[in-house]
Amino acid sequence: MIRITQLKLSIDEPVDKIKSLLLKKLKIQESDLIDYRIYKESIDARQRGEINFIYTVDATVKHEGKILGKKLKNVALAPKLDYKNPPIGQKPLNHRPLVIGFGPAGMFAALLLAQNGYRPIVLERGQAVDERVKSIDEFWSKGQLNPKSNVQFGEGGAGTFSDGKLTSRVRDLRGRKVLEEFVQAGAPEDILYKAHPHVGTDLLRDIVKNIRKQIIALGGEVYFDSQVEQFMIEKDALTGVKLVDGRIFKATQAVLAIGHSARDTFNELYDKGINITAKPFAVGVRIEHPQRLIDKAQYKEFAGHPRLGAAEYRLTYKASSGRGVYTFCMCPGGLVVPAASEEGRLVTNGMSEHARNQENANSGLLVQVFPEDFPTEHPLAGVEFQRILERKAYELGGSNYQAPAQRVGDFLDHKASTTMGTVTPSYALGVTPSNLDELFPEYITQSMREAIIGLDKKLHGFALSDAVMTGVESRSSSPVRINRDEESFQSISTKGIYPSGEGAGFAGGIVSAAIDGLKCAEALISTYNRPVEES
Repeated sequence: MIRITQLKLSIDEPVDKIKSLLLKKLKIQESDLIDYRIYKESIDARQRGEINFIYTVDATVKHEGKILGKKLKNVALAPKLDYKNPPIGQKPLNHRPLVIGFGPAGMFAALLLAQNGYRPIVLERGQAVDERVKSIDEFWSKGQLNPKSNVQFGEGGAGTFSDGKLTSRVRDLRGRKVLEEFVQAGAPEDILYKAHPHVGTDLLRDIVKNIRKQIIALGGEVYFDSQVEQFMIEKDALTGVKLVDGRIFKATQAVLAIGHSARDTFNELYDKGINITAKPFAVGVRIEHPQRLIDKAQYKEFAGHPRLGAAEYRLTYKASSGRGVYTFCMCPGGLVVPAASEEGRLVTNGMSEHARNQENANSGLLVQVFPEDFPTEHPLAGVEFQRILERKAYELGGSNYQAPAQRVGDFLDHKASTTMGTVTPSYALGVTPSNLDELFPEYITQSMREAIIGLDKKLHGFALSDAVMTGVESRSSSPVRINRDEESFQSISTKGIYPSGEGAGFAGGIVSAAIDGLKCAEALISTYNRPVEES
């Protein structure tokens, strides 16, 4: 195939005009063009009063060598992007491999194992997605939390109830496989080339079910409501796991993809001597603005154009304290959602559906925290740091899962909010006007105040007085790292355990977690032969 870059369309030109641009660029007749596909689309809004779409296109043509011989500008041979399965290892494997957790890392580890004939057994502590949706709806409508299955736990992981962003800063060809598998499972094809692809929580629910069905069709098994309680370890090597209901699965190889909120599992791993260290992460609030304000700030006079959709942003700021402050998991046209996983503690998150058509935009506004900020030097002290904030947020909101919220203007003026303003909070269980200085340490609130003023210079309106800050966003990433050897991808202390994804501290986001799951599965496949056990 030939790759053609820098094909430009104005905002009002239809996408199908690419074909005529291709013919002109390559100087060929339509009969010479066999096929083409968009590889990448990006938006160029650098010129004031002008927005263009820039395309990279891969084309199959007759007389390819002749065209390449012309040495046309921005025309070259397309690189090969096909994913290649790892070679099958030779060490015997007497038990089928386990995959513990069925978020993005576990899902793609299990999928690759299944595609290569390893018939994995997946153990997920939460519910299958349809039952999970019912549990979450019960919580969001009545405040009745199911600690076993919620926004954090269940089929698809925490990403199933998010904006469904499929971007990654990880430069890895495995990312293409991840996107292609999503498309095969029902995602729109445009995620393969959009600059900022997303699918939305409404589409993700069917996608994760379809990936599960593929794993099962290839000989894998997926068990829900199946929480691992105990890791059976002998001579620093895994021999199996015991579930909370007493079931035992013998295994010498397990991809550990437990997610960033499996606190009881962190404790079990630590108690078993598996090497864990505390790591930095970030905490803060969800900040909500009218989506139309964000559209206007980003797209100016083109705001509302049907080709553009709801505008996004990603902002960073360095506070005078040296701490980084940044926006996280921005949800255009989305909702702030209750995301607790433990009773008596309050957590928020952001979510959008595919249409991104809600009134408000929201994003995490987070401040870096470090192990020296935690209450002790224990490897799990970051978990305790989170729990302290989540308990305070629960109590400040009224001890009923309503969330503490403050208007940005009041926050900047160091005074408690007594009412909300023109921006209606979207948090499903309602908010309690509060003073966030009662929730956070001063080094966090001071950093956020500086950042709001500073970020308003980058995105006009960010410091809108009536914008709403809702606490607490505490699960941006894992507070621990389950340390592994970067050649074998196994725990540095325990053979047969492959720490993977966000929970292990090696990823951040759906695609990067999925890539990490693939890496761990590849390491297992390239070392061990397919399991000989029949059941």
